[in-house]
Amino acid sequence: MELMVVTLIIGFLFSLLFIAPRFIKSDQTKKVHSDANSKTVKAYNKAEVSLHNKRTDCWIIIKEKVYDVTPYVEEHPGGDAILAHAGDDSTDGFFGPQHATRVFDMIDDFYIGDLEK
Repeated sequence: MELMVVTLIIGFLFSLLFIAPRFIKSDQTKKVHSDANSKTVKAYNKAEVSLHNKRTDCWIIIKEKVYDVTPYVEEHPGGDAILAHAGDDSTDGFFGPQHATRVFDMIDDFYIGDLEK
């Protein structure tokens, strides 16, 4: 009987390890979205973005959104490939087969505004 109770408790604790992070993650996602909705979004034109085309000042455009990826340039696994479209539209390169799916989550950390239409 004691073995059965201990087994149930251990099973419950293990299930918490898998279920709790999902709830925490979804709460964090909601907070990020609500913060993003409450902020005023800055808009940049292509001329402004094109000025940021160096290793030490690197902005890119992906699907009409502007990202300052300067802090990531040195960490980029593809080396200087990230600089090929610095200050320009990098949508095609970003969605290329060379990128793992985790980059789609990482890119939001570098978002600074939208491209003017």
